[in-house]
Amino acid sequence: MTDVTSSKSTRRPHHWRHDLIELAALFTAVVVADTIAKTIVKGPDGPYLLVFSAIALVATAGFHTWWARRHSHAPPATRTATPTAAVVAEGPRGRHTDQDDSAPAAEALETVLWRMRTTVDDAPGSLAALCAVLARLGVDILTLQTHPLTEGTVDEFLLRAPASLSSTDLAHEIGTAGGRDTWTERANTHDLVDTPTRVLGLATRTALDAAELPLALRQLLGRCTLHSVPAVSLTGRPTGEQAPVEGVLEETVMKLRDPSGGTLLIERPYLPFTPTEFARARALVELDAQLGPRVPRSQDVLTLPEGNEITVRRADQRDLPAARAMHDRCSARTLSLRYHGPVGDADRYLDHLLSPRFGRTLAVQTASGRLVALGHLLWDGDETEVALLVEDDWQRRRIGSELLGRLVAMAEEAGCDSVYAVTQASNTGMVAAMRALNLPLDYQIEEGTLVITARLDAARRRSERTQPQARQSER
Repeated sequence: MTDVTSSKSTRRPHHWRHDLIELAALFTAVVVADTIAKTIVKGPDGPYLLVFSAIALVATAGFHTWWARRHSHAPPATRTATPTAAVVAEGPRGRHTDQDDSAPAAEALETVLWRMRTTVDDAPGSLAALCAVLARLGVDILTLQTHPLTEGTVDEFLLRAPASLSSTDLAHEIGTAGGRDTWTERANTHDLVDTPTRVLGLATRTALDAAELPLALRQLLGRCTLHSVPAVSLTGRPTGEQAPVEGVLEETVMKLRDPSGGTLLIERPYLPFTPTEFARARALVELDAQLGPRVPRSQDVLTLPEGNEITVRRADQRDLPAARAMHDRCSARTLSLRYHGPVGDADRYLDHLLSPRFGRTLAVQTASGRLVALGHLLWDGDETEVALLVEDDWQRRRIGSELLGRLVAMAEEAGCDSVYAVTQASNTGMVAAMRALNLPLDYQIEEGTLVITARLDAARRRSERTQPQARQSER
């Protein structure tokens, strides 16, 4: 609703005397001009009188201009801003006042984005108290979600706040307004997307690729740790981990039944899950269960330096027989460098490695369809592991470097901060492939095992990473 003061109160009163004076001046000027014209025509002193009349007209025009400025009908040039001269508008976050246009503009302040969550009593006025405090601090509310609880309500805000306002001060002020268990973290521009749009985007990604479910759950729930606990161990023994169909919510722990078997264990120690978040996560898992096994079937055909063509594509558990056949063709040394353990256990890991719950797998096959290499990007809690296995006869043809570069690109796309590879110091091929990424590397050696961690930097990777020496075409 808008209340605007009538403009009549800002105008000066209109006097009839001003019009009478201007009319008399006009008639006088006409009479004088007529008299001068007749005199010029009949008298000998006409030129002198013409000059005199011009001077008189200029003087009259100057006087009229001065009189008009002093007695103008227009309102005064400046006004004092008062409550009656302001426009009061009703907005979605309350009432705000637009002051007079002559008021000086406020200096632009540097701002930052914050995500804040706090618990308040489920009572009238509790949210209004929080909004009043934020308004006093100069904080703008961009989005607001409410999560009802059995006792109270969790309010989640996306805020644009002055850069000078610290998270500690913000939490303290919110506490004075009745907020408790307040949690804050810095946000970015990606958080400006509204919640329904973000959830629909995550559902679309999950529908296209089963390996996206763990990533979608992480993005949906914020900073959390997700583990896939299989129902059966690698040795074939039941683990006893099987969540009920409806799932389990225990404060900071969420358990959901994995459609592929076992349990999805999600933990967020610093912030309890709300029933609303639990319902959203369960809906994503149910969507995954309804769609069944699926991976993108796009593939790239590459030509190796010697002229052979190979195909790089995504793989899943349907490629298990071909992967086991590749194991049979690999030497014991190649398998030991990859699995760091008894060679006889290598086949047991394949079903785990090819499952989309634990990551993404790239396969390399020849023109005849035989599998000759596998590359794995594995979700390991908050970290991400990369691993390679190339059949002996196909090593030293830059296949490993090609797979590693693609896996790192996937990790960056998934929002990973780093990737690590576990190998042995004698595995010069893996060490060289990691160095060829042109990324900052950290090395850690423990009892002959070498852990190489690459820190992902998007701009540096795009500009410095060398491209594989192979001609690539999409099919």
